[in-house]
Amino acid sequence: MFHIVLFEPEIHGNAGNVGRTCVALGAKLWLVRPLGFQLDDRHLRRAGLDYWEHLDWEAVDDWSALQARLPLSRPWFFTKTSARLYTEAAYQPGDVLVFGSESRGLPPALLEAHPDRTLRVPIRPEVRSLNLSVTVGIAAYEALRQCQAKFHNAQQWPSQE
Repeated sequence: MFHIVLFEPEIHGNAGNVGRTCVALGAKLWLVRPLGFQLDDRHLRRAGLDYWEHLDWEAVDDWSALQARLPLSRPWFFTKTSARLYTEAAYQPGDVLVFGSESRGLPPALLEAHPDRTLRVPIRPEVRSLNLSVTVGIAAYEALRQCQAKFHNAQQWPSQE
């Protein structure tokens, strides 16, 4: 349905929670190294609970390796610096939702290369940022909502049971 990309994630709990969200959505999770945790970390798997075995995921060495494995024909880059709200995008099945690391976000060069593909989740100025796994959940479920509304026929979409 969708691809969720975590670019250089640092916190195992966030990656685990995003993995659980991916299982719930039927999305594939991509982890772009370097990672701030080990993939065999028990905390990572604990955050994903017993869903990790159902997760379709892949880790790649860098951005170039991701592009070689996953053609980015419809990427959406999430950053708090975008002027465009995440609800203004027209999502489609197969879209790639890209999120940066917890402390640095996405690299400026990546955002500058795709200025028309950046989105943000609004937050009040008193808050520096939202938690990565919360942001992924907000964005991914908006994408799902839009796609389901386009199809109108629940039988054309994966079961929500």
